[in-house]
Amino acid sequence: QVQLSESGGGLVQAGGSLRLSCKASGRAFYRYVMGWFRQAPGKEREFVAAISWNGDTTHYADSVKGRFTISRDNAKVMVYLQMNSLKPEDTAVYYCAADWSISNSVVAPLREYDYWGQGTQVTVSS
Repeated sequence: QVQLSESGGGLVQAGGSLRLSCKASGRAFYRYVMGWFRQAPGKEREFVAAISWNGDTTHYADSVKGRFTISRDNAKVMVYLQMNSLKPEDTAVYYCAADWSISNSVVAPLREYDYWGQGTQVTVSS
């Protein structure tokens, strides 16, 4: 089992940057594909980015490609989401999630993720 805790959210102006962090605890963190998802008010939770076991493969939603970067540090059991050129439409609660993936796939759907953090609010003002 893995426990996840996000931090780093806040209020930022459009065009600004934030770095989200996700601290994991539990066994075999290095065997989990890690993902970031977000949920805006009145909308369904959506995929943002995912990273493979050792970080050599990443996948991004089209809406954030070129602006966001996912990374991980297995030694520190941490996952990060660097968010640049933020837009008001990026406003949402951001969730870290872990997928016990035998295939090491970074394109697994939301339902495949086994563990979730409590979320951190990101608000981008125009």
